[in-house]
Amino acid sequence: MTSDITPFILDIPQSDLDDLTSRLDRIRWPDPSPIEDGRQGPPLHKIKALVDYWRTSYDWRRCEADLNALGQSRTEIDGIGIHFLHIRSEHEDAMPLLMTHGWPGSVLEFRHVIDPLVNPTAHGGTAKDAFHLVIPSMPGFGFSGKPEVPGWNTSRNAGAWAALMARLGYDRWVAQGGDWGAMVTLTLGHMCPPGLKGIHLNFVPFQPTEAEVAQASDEEKAMLANAGRYDAEYSGYMKLMSTRPQSVAFGLSDSPVALAAWIYALFQDVSDSGGDPETVFSHDEIIDDIMLYWLPNAGPSSARLYWESMQAMRQGGMPQAKVPTPAGISMFAGEQIRLSRRWAESRFDKLTHFAEHASGGHFAALEAPDLLVSDIRDTIRTLRL
Repeated sequence: MTSDITPFILDIPQSDLDDLTSRLDRIRWPDPSPIEDGRQGPPLHKIKALVDYWRTSYDWRRCEADLNALGQSRTEIDGIGIHFLHIRSEHEDAMPLLMTHGWPGSVLEFRHVIDPLVNPTAHGGTAKDAFHLVIPSMPGFGFSGKPEVPGWNTSRNAGAWAALMARLGYDRWVAQGGDWGAMVTLTLGHMCPPGLKGIHLNFVPFQPTEAEVAQASDEEKAMLANAGRYDAEYSGYMKLMSTRPQSVAFGLSDSPVALAAWIYALFQDVSDSGGDPETVFSHDEIIDDIMLYWLPNAGPSSARLYWESMQAMRQGGMPQAKVPTPAGISMFAGEQIRLSRRWAESRFDKLTHFAEHASGGHFAALEAPDLLVSDIRDTIRTLRL
């Protein structure tokens, strides 16, 4: 029932911001790495510059006002509070679109695609391209509640999202996601809940078969090499949080700089920035994202999603059947784990759109918003009928 949904207004106590300032004023910095090129993690000078901006120039109240202006709500589903943005288009017959972020993302990951999707006529589209947007914070992330019992994996998230769309009164809707949001969206595609007409993914988790590896084209061999490099060089954060999330939880909860460096590493490693994320993201964008982990103390709870989902994978693994829900896919060149159209067609029953882009990375909605918007429109256009 929509009566179970309440408006949510952010108004962080000044004492919380003062505490953050105090912590940033009392940093004990590590020594520089002997190799300050990113191979051992974020370079000291990069994090010092980010923190200096955080201390002297960053304005949380601006970010807070932006979120409040978008329209925030909360509701309880499956025993946990869900925070979400709900932005309705003025265009008649707009299609409801559920968008799910990943880690270390947040609802602000979609900030540059919101208006083009909701108001397409102002951004090169037509009224027939309009969407109503539902953008929730996953349990344990942002201002959603923190799971107090085990079992909140991507499948349980997907069930909660289906319940959310039903509660909002949407009987026809589509879904989109990247990173963990892609896992949730992919699970929805397998579940086929009432009303789901299609999905769009800008990340597709998959394991190539022995035959696919043996028969890989040169382009596919390059994709496999990138995935291997990710596993060997960039995935330490994932392996730690998948096995011992509580080990890192203390630092993420107690130190804003530890949290910032942990998150910054992903902006550095998996964006299409050549290891220099400031060329793609502003300091404000990076710190806004960090604040949605720091203020609600969501660093530890978000990390546990990796452990929960790894337990689920070990018990049942990923579904082997083709995804029956119509799907569109965007592959961005800077994404470390990519698949070819040929590999996609063997995993999706009805591929309505497949696009490969020469630029953009893992954070597609921030890095290449125009391309992502265009692909979402193309994916869903035939499903509006």
